[in-house]
This record gives sequence, C-alpha cells and structure tokens, in this order.
Amino acid sequence: MQLAVLGRRSLSLARAVLAALGRRLTALCWSLASLALSLPLSLPLPGWRRVSAPSPANPAGARRERERDDASPTPTSVNYHFTRQCNYKCGFCFHTAKTSFVLPLEEARRGLAMLKEAGMEKINFSGGEPFLQDRGEFVGKLVQFCKQELKLPSVSIVSNGSLIRERWFKKYGEYLDILAISCDSFDEDVNVLIGRGQGKKNHVENLHKLRQWCQEYAVAFKINSVINRFNVEEDMNEEIKALKPVRWKVFQCLLIEGENCGEDALREAEKFVIRDEDFEKFLDRHKDISCLVPESNQKMRDSYLILDEYMRFLNCRNGRKEPSKSILDVGVEAAIKFSGFDEMMFLKRGGKYVWSKADMKLDW
Repeated sequence: MQLAVLGRRSLSLARAVLAALGRRLTALCWSLASLALSLPLSLPLPGWRRVSAPSPANPAGARRERERDDASPTPTSVNYHFTRQCNYKCGFCFHTAKTSFVLPLEEARRGLAMLKEAGMEKINFSGGEPFLQDRGEFVGKLVQFCKQELKLPSVSIVSNGSLIRERWFKKYGEYLDILAISCDSFDEDVNVLIGRGQGKKNHVENLHKLRQWCQEYAVAFKINSVINRFNVEEDMNEEIKALKPVRWKVFQCLLIEGENCGEDALREAEKFVIRDEDFEKFLDRHKDISCLVPESNQKMRDSYLILDEYMRFLNCRNGRKEPSKSILDVGVEAAIKFSGFDEMMFLKRGGKYVWSKADMKLDW
C-alpha cells in the first residue's frame, strides 16, 4: 500500500517537472523568433547563401541576369581584312599573307548586309593591301555598296597608298568617308628599313599626292603610324601639321603570335618592339598635335572587331588570332561571341567618333 502511494507521488512530481520545462522551452522559442524578426533583412546568417526570388513586379529578374551575361556585343565598327596579300613587306605587320583567298563579291556583300542588320555603323576595309584586288575595283564596289545600298554612316579604307590612282577617286570617292594612309616615317631611308619601300617610288611624296586628291574629292584624310624601334626617336610635328589629317592614329608596335612572331610567323617583329616608356616619350613629343590619337598595346589588343578574309572574327586575347566560325555560316550574333571584343575598351579608346564626312568640316 505504501509503495503504491510513493509511486503515484513520484509520477506527479515527474509530470510537474516536465510541464515546467515545456513552459520554459516555449518562452525560449518565442524569444528567438522575436530576435530573428528584429534583425535586418539584408543580414545573412552564417553559412547561408541568400537567393533572391523574382518579385511579382519583376518576375524575369534572374533570367535577365543570365541574358546580360550571355549578351553579344554590337558590331558598331568593324574592320574587314578581306585580303592578306600586300605589295609591301613591313617587318611588324600583324596581318600577313598567309592565304591568297578573297571572298566572291556577292558573298562579301551578303556578309556586310548581315553586319548592318546586327547594328554596324562603320566599316573599315583593310588588308593586306586592299587596292591589290582587281586594281582597286573590288574595294571600290564594296565601298559603293556600303554607302549607297546599306547607307552606312561611315565607310573607310586603310591602305599603304602605293596603288591608288586618281581615276579611283573619280569613280568611288563620293562613297568614301575616310582614307587612312599608313606612314611610319618621313625619312625615306627609315621607310625602307621598315619594309615600306618599293623601288624608286617615294612613299612620302606619294602621301602628299594622296592628301591632295582627298581634298579635291571631299574624302577625309587620315594617317596611321606604327611606332617602333626605327622611328621612335623621330620628330614628326612639322610634317603632320603640314598634312593636316583629320586623325593621326599612332599605334605601339604589337606582337601577334603566328603573324609577326613565333615559329609559324611570316615576320620577325621582335626587333621592332619598343618599351611602354619609349612609346610614352614619343607621344609626349607630339602632344601639341590636336588630331593625335594614341593607341598602346593594351588599348589595341581587344578593342577592335577584326573580320578576316573568310568573314571570321579574330580573337586576340591570347596573343594570337583565334578565328570564330564565319558569320556567313552561323550568323553575326553566334560568331561575335567568340571575338574577344572588349566593348568598354572600344569606347574608352575613343573608337566611336565623328566618322561620317557629312558631319566633318573638310575645308582644309
């Protein structure tokens, strides 16, 4: 009997203890909940990764983030190197004659129309030497097509100038906004050392003749110079001021493996390379020339959209030209993703400027 009474008392005591523990646990849980509600929503708990869910007002937020990462750059300005063949042998050339291929005219036009549809505003024809193909008729027809049919704001050519004749200006000059002539020195002996010499022809004398034709046929005249070991000490102030180009593009000599350096290259440009500080000294010596546009290796490498003779974008990010698939096969948007193009650097270096002659003052 006594044992039964003791058992009932022990059971009642145990129930009382459990009830008290339950009340304390409930109070503790409410305290923790209140503390959690008082914390800032932006404060992450240790070991947690916060995931933002799309709000009702912005249900596609996460999807747009992914689209931004995968977005293709706009081909605002394109450099089409439609031929690699050239009549000069510049020692630092970084687009050498590795093939003799040139697209049929209609295929080239088709690709240019695709680029216009994708947002191209400026096309620059280059090489090699663009006036080698069909004595300048090929590039002339492309220039006319881009201005007359595609109605591009800007059409330009980069040439060494040795093969251009006045009859070309008479036929195609009205369709060309800018003619850029490559000239690295105003000392003819230096031009010969570089490889920009051609027998008895004088490169500098020809430059002045072309400048005059550009004035007569209302084409903006531009000069491109590659600064290298043979011209880095030269003072070009007087000559540039006399020629009055709308732009004087000054490049630092650039090495591209497989083009002008390396085992499979057609040039050995290592002997032309200069230090960054030497390039800066050259720029400082010509700082008073208002049309000077300097481009160091850093600015050049990823800020140009380069299209080769097969209409493939060339990616230079790894120090060599790695081609995409042709835009004629896969379209512009798919091909341009492999171009390595840095759109921000393009804008930073002044890649977009007043490039239509209709907006320029060409009354030298």
